[in-house]
Amino acid sequence: MSFWKKLFGGGGVEDSAPAGDKSLGEESYKGHLIKAIEMRAGSEYQLAGTIEKDIGGEVKSYKFIRADRMGSKDDLVALALNKGRQIIDEQGDGIYR
Repeated sequence: MSFWKKLFGGGGVEDSAPAGDKSLGEESYKGHLIKAIEMRAGSEYQLAGTIEKDIGGEVKSYKFIRADRMGSKDDLVALALNKGRQIIDEQGDGIYR
């Protein structure tokens, strides 16, 4: 893609696709599905994940991104799943509103 398209937002469908949605690990917790998502920040991984739950036949999703960075995928997965559990414990189904 050319510099100008990147600068002014031109491009096709592939440009609008969410970046970094590769799941590195997941866990069920209190009826929710927590996924650790790969998000690169240079040579490091940035803490990111999604929390999903089926509510009334519709899958609701909440994406979280934190400033924490680490060098290991294993550390990323452990911290993302832990952060997901913490968000669920603090906010419950309120995260989907």
